[in-house]
Amino acid sequence: MTFPEQVHLPFNFSIIKESFQLSCHSQQEPAEDGYWAIMQGNGVLLTRDENGLALPRGGLPDWLRPKAPPLFIGQWRGKPLRAFGVGSDLPLQAPFEAEAFNAAEQRLDMPTLTVSGLAKQILHWERQGRHCSRCGAPTEPMAGSWGKRCTGCAAEHFPHIHPCAIVLVRKGDELLLTRKAEWPVGRYSLVAGFVDFGESLEECAIREVREETGIGIENVRYVGSQNWPFPSQLMAGFVADFADGEITVDTNELEDARWFPLNALPSLPPKRSIARWIIDNFKSPASCSI
Repeated sequence: MTFPEQVHLPFNFSIIKESFQLSCHSQQEPAEDGYWAIMQGNGVLLTRDENGLALPRGGLPDWLRPKAPPLFIGQWRGKPLRAFGVGSDLPLQAPFEAEAFNAAEQRLDMPTLTVSGLAKQILHWERQGRHCSRCGAPTEPMAGSWGKRCTGCAAEHFPHIHPCAIVLVRKGDELLLTRKAEWPVGRYSLVAGFVDFGESLEECAIREVREETGIGIENVRYVGSQNWPFPSQLMAGFVADFADGEITVDTNELEDARWFPLNALPSLPPKRSIARWIIDNFKSPASCSI
């Protein structure tokens, strides 16, 4: 049996390894013009070329110039890639347009989506890591990494990645799917949540399913993971079997939860997410035995 490949999911580095070389604080920034990863709210600014939407390249118009020095994060397709953010209320002028990372109809190719997500994650860390969480003093870059060292107490800090468990629960030919009120109308996905103190990833999956839906699960099996830069999660994916219980929806977390037969699934997450990858590959025991 060939196990389905998950490292090439969007936002995992493998999808851009042929096109992008990540830099770090200590590397000297090239002087030449290059590409821009410009974040605006939950989206990235793009321009259109002969191949469709792409990261802007070259000089920027006066209305879009960064107020602070942009951050050099690496080489994208052989040219420097610099990142910065602009206000959500900044009016855009042609040829620039914004593409939301959670757009219902994704217009970006997967490598561009991935490198844009990486830039967003790095900018988030740069904002969050400006001060030491131990003493509050400013931090400074550490050579050779994206870590930071406190100028007051010398504590070292590294990018904060938050692990989450996401799980597909199967009961015969039915799937347990859940819905949050803020999602597009009719869309359902998988139970997911952050790892708590003292938990393994498997224990997190079991707890989240019980808390959000009232369902008990067993035979929890790991199937793959995805970097999720919104702002800085690592999604660990699992498949599990129904064990016991009746659905009781936690309305503080969900709008709905229900069992769906395989031949009548609702609107599902887009293919950029590990939730959809798990459903597509593991929705039935016959899909892939694990």
